[in-house]
Amino acid sequence: MSTLAPHPDAVIWLDNRLVPWAEATTHVLTHSLHYGSGVFEGLRAFATERGPAIFRLQEHTDRLFTSADCVDMTIPFSQEEVNQACIDVVRKNRLETAYIRPICFYGAEGLGLHAKGLEVHTAVAAWEWGAYLGVEGLERGIRVYTSSIIRDRVNSPLTSSKICGNYVYSAVATAQAKQAGYDEALLLETDGRISEGSGENLFIVRNGVLETPALGSALDGITRRTIIELAQEANLEVRENRLVRDDLLQCEEAFFTGTAADVTPIRELDGEAIGNGQRGPITSQLQQQYQDIVSGRSERHLHWLTFVE
Repeated sequence: MSTLAPHPDAVIWLDNRLVPWAEATTHVLTHSLHYGSGVFEGLRAFATERGPAIFRLQEHTDRLFTSADCVDMTIPFSQEEVNQACIDVVRKNRLETAYIRPICFYGAEGLGLHAKGLEVHTAVAAWEWGAYLGVEGLERGIRVYTSSIIRDRVNSPLTSSKICGNYVYSAVATAQAKQAGYDEALLLETDGRISEGSGENLFIVRNGVLETPALGSALDGITRRTIIELAQEANLEVRENRLVRDDLLQCEEAFFTGTAADVTPIRELDGEAIGNGQRGPITSQLQQQYQDIVSGRSERHLHWLTFVE
């Protein structure tokens, strides 16, 4: 897993200014640091023959603003300005491929739970980040561990939004999985149904049908949407179900999807092989289609790319 390694001239877009990476700081009493009241996105720019291209930029920005609405936060910039900030940080940092992180957070004007009157700050950073779950994981598949961290299934939009505080579940679950010698964690809901990975949506293939947990506690992932659309284009049946752990153990194929994870096969859960323990044919097909799209090789899906020119 790659870490942040900006080049000496790296910049971050902060409140409508491009500032040096080291100067993009905030106060220790920032409200969102203490209460998790920020919202964020993760999106990627990929190398193409026409230069770097950001994948489904508008959809990610739409979701950022939807998440902000869920916590009654008013982002002080338009969607067009945030889109342009994402483009600018890729261009200014001279990146051919990039992970892009927009984040909006409350300032340090007060530290009570009520955020009324606090300034909302917006930042966008971009840096090179390799395969989140490893290049080998994309080819051979990864080993997944069922975490004891339970993701609440709550009848609230807060559950399925990208709100900073929600991700403490993911951080602790990931640490558990790593400590147990696995690559990634699987989180269950309070009733034992599968929710998602620590930062990915889950798909399984069973009897030639693609299945994924129904939305609820799981995030409405942009890559998840993409894979569903690609499967439907290929006339694969897609079902959104309430899945349990045994469904994953008994399926023929399984994979995670996510902005950072791309389409990553799962070869093992808690020491038990999934299918034949290798990347399956439907996973391979969807993985290749996804790579063709983000690399600009699919004319049909060029509208999903925003070229940084």
